[in-house]
Amino acid sequence: MKKQKSVALLIETSNAYARNLLSGIVSYIRTTDSWSVYLPEQQRGATPPSWIAGWKGDGLIVRIETKAIAQALQKLKIPVVDVSAAREVPNIPWVETDDAAIAKLAYQHFRERGFAHFAFCGEPGFNWSNWREDAFVQMVHQQQQTCHLFHAKHRESAGYSYSRERQRLTKWVLSLPHPIAIFACYDIKAQQILDICREHEIDVPQQIAILGVDNDELLCDLCTPPLSSVIPAAHRTGREAAELLDRMMNGEAIEPLAHRIEPIGIATRQSTDVLAIDDAEIAMAMRFIRDNACEGINVASILKQVPLSRSVFEKRFQELVGHTPHQEITNRRVERIRQLLVETDLPLSQIAQRTGFQHEEYMSVTFKKAMAVPPGEYRRKH
Repeated sequence: MKKQKSVALLIETSNAYARNLLSGIVSYIRTTDSWSVYLPEQQRGATPPSWIAGWKGDGLIVRIETKAIAQALQKLKIPVVDVSAAREVPNIPWVETDDAAIAKLAYQHFRERGFAHFAFCGEPGFNWSNWREDAFVQMVHQQQQTCHLFHAKHRESAGYSYSRERQRLTKWVLSLPHPIAIFACYDIKAQQILDICREHEIDVPQQIAILGVDNDELLCDLCTPPLSSVIPAAHRTGREAAELLDRMMNGEAIEPLAHRIEPIGIATRQSTDVLAIDDAEIAMAMRFIRDNACEGINVASILKQVPLSRSVFEKRFQELVGHTPHQEITNRRVERIRQLLVETDLPLSQIAQRTGFQHEEYMSVTFKKAMAVPPGEYRRKH
């Protein structure tokens, strides 16, 4: 009989992202049926468990969040894959979310809704927050716009007080211009901002639109109003980490490189369901595109709804939205294709019909141009 490999998973189960990581690992294990898995209780940032020094297993998948965990693992002579952004051990393979891609999705989401004012609320103690901030600010600045920033203090920093930190965040939120789009580094931070808006009777999303990351569905639905959130491909991240570890345990040499996994998309809920465009004709055009993008419309279809010449319309649209009306239609259709690929088992021919393409081949060409991979490959990955 084939000998089972003994694998330990040092991943907390207290948040949606980590649980989805574990789900991806489990889905890979089912394909190999040769792992014996140990999943101990592990709190995020906890000290190394006492058993790890003498553990005689074959491999580990770990969220290496602290220097103490890093030092304990470096003493082991077995394969390890890291699934944390902390990057405490640079000489092992690392699988993590693509934070620049997450920030790009967030910025595009807000631009599609016509926002001209932007803000980012982050936690500088975490690399993933810093990388999301850097990418988001860069995109805002490229459009000659300002990004208002808030940096939360780490809970373990000297003199930290939850009440003082809450006052700092409240003062920042109240100082922002309206309407503004706030990108929060993760869902819990977005929930805190929503609470402040509710307490101070700030209209969400008309005055402040708020977007989180992780799509913790329970948390997002408990928010008032429900929170829009970027959906990271945590399941795929876990699965790829498990595959890498399996290859390492089978003797393959794996380069200690970063494997960054692109997000799936955005779950749009009420916290960003708004058009912040003062131009009535362009706002009308955006609503028409949003409602009809997958019905085979084109720019001529929009001009039947908007009392403007084509040249004036396209110029004003480009200035306000940042790209052409044709690109907006394409973006909406590609996003719908992405959603159907991930959430359904519909064949490509039916997805083409549902997204306004007469031919599957034309849909595939459009999707590949936007996403750099064909639809079938995108579905397999996600």
